[in-house]
Amino acid sequence: MPEISLTTLVLLCLAALVAGWIDAVVGGGGLLLLPALLLGLPHAPAAQILGTNKAVAIVGTTGAAVTYVRKAPVQVRTAVRIGLAALAGSMTGAFFAAGISSDVLRPVIMVVLLGVAAFVMLRPSFGARAEGEERAPLTRARIVTAIVVVGGGIGFYDGLFGPGTGTFLVLALTAVLHLDLVTASATAKIVNVCTNAGALAMFAHQGTVHWQLAAVMAVFNLVGGTVGARMALSKGAGFVRGVLLVVVFSLVAKLAFDQWG
Repeated sequence: MPEISLTTLVLLCLAALVAGWIDAVVGGGGLLLLPALLLGLPHAPAAQILGTNKAVAIVGTTGAAVTYVRKAPVQVRTAVRIGLAALAGSMTGAFFAAGISSDVLRPVIMVVLLGVAAFVMLRPSFGARAEGEERAPLTRARIVTAIVVVGGGIGFYDGLFGPGTGTFLVLALTAVLHLDLVTASATAKIVNVCTNAGALAMFAHQGTVHWQLAAVMAVFNLVGGTVGARMALSKGAGFVRGVLLVVVFSLVAKLAFDQWG
């Protein structure tokens, strides 16, 4: 484990706990976990921060996915097919991650997140389903689009940079497959496990993971992810939508401060 103080370790574990909860509900836990790791390991190379982040996140995401699959109406086969495309995309993105500057990516992500917030606010019915309303059928065209765009595209972004992947997955799956927000969150967790696995495999191969630190933080991330998934299932799409907006605006503020503060 890298040499860090007990206070720093405690703060990193708390960040992993909260990030796991956020990620399970609406995604975006990485936008909390990555800055925490950057602060806790100020002298570590960017690739090591990204690799350690993946090693932590995959544990909480897996715990949330298992919780969702047991209780939510998830089409696991479709989720796995999207996830396999996402795995290939994330491995490719991770391969190129070392040459990317976060100063270039932050403004782009801020614009995308603000667009997401505006869309969700202007469309109150987005991701909600009226009582008794049947789910729209999953056509072949929608599934193929989800595999290519959601799986391959967002998977590549996850390996390249990562933060916000879960949020983008939830929104894209809701839009492309016409899922409600809770089912989209559940499906996103399965896909996210695959993207994390692909990126982590590449980072592990490159030797850029602090395994001991990741193991400690992963325990807290798992607890947060499991609790978050249970809350999303019990409280429904309205709760997920509210958390989504809070997370998006918080993340934009954090990224803006990192860029210009």
